[in-house]
Amino acid sequence: MPPKTDTPPAPSDPQQESLRGVRTIELDEEILTDIRELIHEDARISLLNILADLHAADIADLIENLDGDARRYVFGLLSPRVASEVLTELNETLRAALLPTISIDGIIKIVGELESDDAADLIAELPEEIAATVFRTIAAEDAAKVRQLMRYPEDTAGGIMATEVLSVLKTDTVKTAIRKVRQFAKQGIKPDTLYVVDQGGVLIGFLPVSELILQGPGRKMGNVMNPHVISVRADLDQEEVANLIQKYDLVSVPVVDDRNRVIGRITIDDIVDVIKEEATEDIERMAGLVGSEETSTPIFRTSGIRLPWLLLGFLGEMLSAAVLKSFQASLEEIIAAAFFIPIIMAMGGNAGIQSSAIVVRGLATGDVRFGQTGKRLGKEFRIALLNGAILSTLIFLVSYVWFHDIRFGLTVGFALLVVVLNATVVGATVPLLLDKYKIDPAIATGPFITTTNDALGLLIYFGFVTLLYT
Repeated sequence: MPPKTDTPPAPSDPQQESLRGVRTIELDEEILTDIRELIHEDARISLLNILADLHAADIADLIENLDGDARRYVFGLLSPRVASEVLTELNETLRAALLPTISIDGIIKIVGELESDDAADLIAELPEEIAATVFRTIAAEDAAKVRQLMRYPEDTAGGIMATEVLSVLKTDTVKTAIRKVRQFAKQGIKPDTLYVVDQGGVLIGFLPVSELILQGPGRKMGNVMNPHVISVRADLDQEEVANLIQKYDLVSVPVVDDRNRVIGRITIDDIVDVIKEEATEDIERMAGLVGSEETSTPIFRTSGIRLPWLLLGFLGEMLSAAVLKSFQASLEEIIAAAFFIPIIMAMGGNAGIQSSAIVVRGLATGDVRFGQTGKRLGKEFRIALLNGAILSTLIFLVSYVWFHDIRFGLTVGFALLVVVLNATVVGATVPLLLDKYKIDPAIATGPFITTTNDALGLLIYFGFVTLLYT
């Protein structure tokens, strides 16, 4: 299993000699139509010529835009090395659809081309009997690495790290270290950092490769290393790893065990995937979705993901309807109050979503902690007071122009101010409370915040109207 590379190696298949070129494409319907026609005509050579200098990510985009049989046909044209790279670029749904169509021999060849972390992810998606066959077939050393990685939860540092890491002893000379870098380069890896360890493998320092060549060849690594090395434990959550790499502007970070021995490294390309994954998950949760969906996800599965949260929203809005029904007499007496229901609900919902989104993001990035509750709520309250005052003034002016009733205008304006303040405090408080009790704060938004603020907003609004007009 080759170590992690910064630039993809050339394929072994002569027909795809230049497949790892740097040309990129923008897929449009005309290109897709031409490719579909070539697939229909079984024009393998022409298709190989098209694929010849495309990046794996572009081939993955092409496959994602084709139908089932066409996808399998194009994927079947790829050499094991290119196929392995394309698989890592595909979304989980398509990868799961393609894997059963690959022969066991093909899977074994693909696994042999993958980096240790990607191999672990792929084998974890295979049926148990096929995974067992793969383990029996690949090299014992590679199998041990993959089994080690599979023991870690997939959303931890251990789950996303690669075991291919370049470490040198503190007693090694710079000349020896340079020789090890060259050996790694021959295997296809270009490390950006060397990690310095003692005789027991314990991490004690690091040195960027760019600085290595500036040192005298006879100097000891223990004398030229930087002892202030930043590392992460294997059980650390991947989101915290991403925050750490962003905070310290790292391009890679070593992963250590409980004895501070280097067991792997995480590179920036892994972190980009983590950031994308975490952002997608947070957006889905903020929309009230639990479970990932892709454009290729079946309709009934997508419906099953969305419907429960729509039903929750439906029940919440029924609560709003119940509030309206309880104030039926006020509505009949002051029909003008009905005209402002939409704006009261909308402003409350928007204010709640805004404040909760800021707090959720702050919790995700580490900028906000539960201990800062008072400070955060104070700031959100002041913002809500300013925004609410402006909105209240506007709605007062509109209501006065429409109905020439100062008392009604003041009632609507003051009610809107209280609704905005309430929604902002709720939106900022709920994520903090959920985070305190170890619940993903992203679920505080979406249907929960919106429906809660709708019901409370209407209750506040008609409470003021009823109090002042009855």
